[in-house]
Amino acid sequence: MSEPREVTVLGSTGSIGRQAIAVARQNPGRLQVTGLAAGGGDVALLAEQALSLGVRTVAVARATAAQDLQLAFYAAAQQRGWAQGHYTLPEILAGPRAAEELAARPADVVLNGITGSIGLGPTLSALRAGRTVALANKESLVAGGELVKQAAAPGQLVPVDSEHSALAQCLRGGARGEVARLVLTASGGPFRGRSAAELAGVTREQALAHPTWDMGPVVTINSATLVNKGLELIEAHLLFDVPYADIDVVVHPQSIVHSMVTFADGATIAQASPPDMRLPIALALAWPDRLPDVQPALDWSQASTWEFMPLDSEVFPAVRLARQAGEAGGVVPALFNAANEEAVAAFAAGHLAFTAIVQVIARTLDAAPDLGAPTCVEDVLAAEKWAREHARVAIAGG
Repeated sequence: MSEPREVTVLGSTGSIGRQAIAVARQNPGRLQVTGLAAGGGDVALLAEQALSLGVRTVAVARATAAQDLQLAFYAAAQQRGWAQGHYTLPEILAGPRAAEELAARPADVVLNGITGSIGLGPTLSALRAGRTVALANKESLVAGGELVKQAAAPGQLVPVDSEHSALAQCLRGGARGEVARLVLTASGGPFRGRSAAELAGVTREQALAHPTWDMGPVVTINSATLVNKGLELIEAHLLFDVPYADIDVVVHPQSIVHSMVTFADGATIAQASPPDMRLPIALALAWPDRLPDVQPALDWSQASTWEFMPLDSEVFPAVRLARQAGEAGGVVPALFNAANEEAVAAFAAGHLAFTAIVQVIARTLDAAPDLGAPTCVEDVLAAEKWAREHARVAIAGG
């Protein structure tokens, strides 16, 4: 039997990271987690993960969290009854570039589960070091665009998002020249079917009540506005080299069919499974192989109904806006993403109305100068800085 794949998990204390670790623990003969990275907001959980997995290296983005992590290691070790000094502590990397450094360390797969465009640096670092990147951090691909594409060799980027994992699986059903359309499915979020007027007073708690998925707060709010689907549209174009005109979005409230591919002869192949992120995570870590017993399959002994309906782009204009940003290219998708991150933070803090999130993005894109195509990460960061500053002015009512 071959040695297990060595896996580095970036964003280990987040939703994707925790589920990836659970998948690895269920498959010790196939997957071994050897490195962890997190922001540093929950050092107790990070220390527990590191010691229980026996990882070589831990990275924390907050430099001040390094000492806290060291103390958390000792506390977690004491709870296990280990005498101080009678166990090996992982190496600690600390600071804003720590995840980038860890991403380049030896491993077979780097799972990027960091939330936000701060994941771009680690993605590029892992790709340039020749690692396979299991990408859950869609923002780094959206913001980095061609930089990520240029750094990635064929097959080096493996999607973790359930929709893009589904597309990758469906694309196995035919040659690339036979592909007619990609069809991304969207749950429609918690406000599907509402009018624009009915969205005016939406609260943070309502936006966080997703009907089918359990995700982190930023992704959940993005799903409620359908910005998440806009980001996924851009990501699908970049991952699979399919023109924007040939990528559709359809609302499917049950979240059972995760996406579909229509081929030139009129056949459509869909990937269906209960809504559970363990399946796409496991597939990305073991790609192109499948791991056994990752999650329960659909129960065909029970009656069920699957619905599909067109997206109401008048009430939810985020996908249309993302399509325009993607077609514009350059750093425009990065502007879209950065403005959204600022608007979501303002909404979560109670400083912005729900319906104003996408309005802030639109105003930011409308005011954007021609910043050209990015040639390095600094170009992307500069564009994001401009977008964030402009979004803050728009949020403040300026």
